[in-house]
Amino acid sequence: MKKSFLVVALMAVVGPFATSALARDYIAVVGSSTVFPFATTVAEHFGRTTEFKTPKIESTGSGGGLKLFCANVGTDHPDITNASRRIKGSEFDRCQENGVTDIVEVKIGYDGIAIANTKQATRLDLTPKDIFLALAKNVPDPRGGKLIPNPYKTWREVNPRLPATKIEVLGPPPTSGTRDAFAELAMEAGCKKFGFIKAMKKQDKKRYKAICHGVREDGAYVEAGENDNLIVQKLAANPAALGIFGFSFLDQNTDKVQGSKINGVAPTFESIASGAYPVSRSLYFYVKKAHVGEIPGIAEYVQEFTSDKAWGDEGYLADKGLIPLPKNARAKVAESARDMKPMSRPEAK
Repeated sequence: MKKSFLVVALMAVVGPFATSALARDYIAVVGSSTVFPFATTVAEHFGRTTEFKTPKIESTGSGGGLKLFCANVGTDHPDITNASRRIKGSEFDRCQENGVTDIVEVKIGYDGIAIANTKQATRLDLTPKDIFLALAKNVPDPRGGKLIPNPYKTWREVNPRLPATKIEVLGPPPTSGTRDAFAELAMEAGCKKFGFIKAMKKQDKKRYKAICHGVREDGAYVEAGENDNLIVQKLAANPAALGIFGFSFLDQNTDKVQGSKINGVAPTFESIASGAYPVSRSLYFYVKKAHVGEIPGIAEYVQEFTSDKAWGDEGYLADKGLIPLPKNARAKVAESARDMKPMSRPEAK
């Protein structure tokens, strides 16, 4: 009984972190599959050039990563989570409820969401309206006045100028930040083209979101997991299919796949950086401030990630497809990250 009491008393003193002999001696990172290759590159460089161990990076999806990140503090929980969208207010609240009270937000750059197919197929030129009509669970009845289950089987049925190929799109699951961003930037943009649906946003925001973000479940959209490389491989094997993934994967596989144009604009480094490409988003990672000083190397890893040699215009992450922030923005983010300044609750859209 005395021994058990001493163990409990010791744990109460050290809190969620183990003693130095048992503490984790490497940084644990989870989250977005889109940010994964950038974080992995930084981690490998960090492990080679510093005294610290190479951080362990896991691709769990943005939603899955934030769930793990917000569960608690301590060595059993990740120190950092990557995200291909901003943390939601509900996720921030869950963090707070579970004792993850000080979160440092680091915006690292931009990425476009490519809707790609194999180079053996015809490159498509789509509009957000085309994308919504092809992939939404429910769409406006062509005869007007109501919503009906999506009846469209081919792209030509959606838009007469598109090819008569079967609608088959391989994309990320609901836990993915890419899925969230695609729903907001592409699906919702097309959904708004229908006035009676757009009017619902003020009347019934929940129903509006369900209509605009709801993806069909009849086989036209295939959830392909968090492995974007697997989608690229499947496109090579199926010339009729399209795949949804971040620009960095398109950029690394230009010998195999091509990005569809959206409103006449192809996904390129320049079009995403300028904002001309419609389906682009910001990328982030989040740091658990309570772990800084407890897990070795966190502050130094963040400093490496936010250094010009990594995320700058000519940095090694640009070679991997990251679209850098403007120089002034990078300076502000780097300063905030260096000071480990906790973020405020994100405002609801």
